[in-house]
Amino acid sequence: MDWRSVTFDWNRARAFLVTAEEGSLSAAARALKLAQPTLGRQVEALEAELGVALFERSGRGLRLTPSGHELLEHARLMGEGARALSLAAWGQTEALEGEVAISASDAYASYLLPPILKRLHAAEPRIRIEIVVSNDLSDLSRREADIAVRNVRPTEPDLIARKVRDAMARLYATPAYLDRLGRPGLAAGYNAADFIEIDANNSLMRLLNTQGFSLDQANFPYRCRNFTVMWEMVRKGMGVGILDDRIGDADETVERAVPGFEPIAFPIWLVAHRDIARSRRLRVVFDALADGFSA
Repeated sequence: MDWRSVTFDWNRARAFLVTAEEGSLSAAARALKLAQPTLGRQVEALEAELGVALFERSGRGLRLTPSGHELLEHARLMGEGARALSLAAWGQTEALEGEVAISASDAYASYLLPPILKRLHAAEPRIRIEIVVSNDLSDLSRREADIAVRNVRPTEPDLIARKVRDAMARLYATPAYLDRLGRPGLAAGYNAADFIEIDANNSLMRLLNTQGFSLDQANFPYRCRNFTVMWEMVRKGMGVGILDDRIGDADETVERAVPGFEPIAFPIWLVAHRDIARSRRLRVVFDALADGFSA
């Protein structure tokens, strides 16, 4: 059969693929930013076009039929091909203009990115930057962002990474708060202090207790997974928090807490899709970020 004579609607195949991956029409509709009835019609149209049932209802979700399982891998291959085509088309330009999406955590997006991007804009004013604020890993293969600032090295084979520095996380509090505590010089003197936890797994408490502290849940009256909000709580004198020392040391409203505390080292990686080599615009932004974070 001549492939040029075949007519096929990729939107329907994409609707099938995302519905299979998400497990329900409602979740797939949110992922594709479509109305659920529209998505449902696309799946039904593909079933009618192929002459097979792709899903059967199971409780509140959908379950693939045997035919659906058999065709899913073909749909995935089509999806990878479509993404590769999109990435190649996006990258085939040498013009230093257009949009670049950068994914970064809330703290880095708030405190470290702005001066870097200000210098970049002065040098290349036709490049527009979108900041994707997320403390989770953005999927660069799916174009959730073009470049990501991460604290872990990627393992995906289609991504490249450059380690720009080893950062140090330290404990901070306001001078007034430390004065109220009596400015203890040892970790044991902080048994009556309030700390701000940064996740639901009590990771900060466990970390500090390995360094001579003796803390329990009573020492953590606040928990916040947003570093920017946590930092504002520290600045308001609500307790002790931990943050990258490039941010903490630059803030005149706080100072380092706990003399002798061993800072926590963690890497900063810049990550991008391998197709960055085809786009001068992306390379310029990537290099500007590398220079800014490593300075």
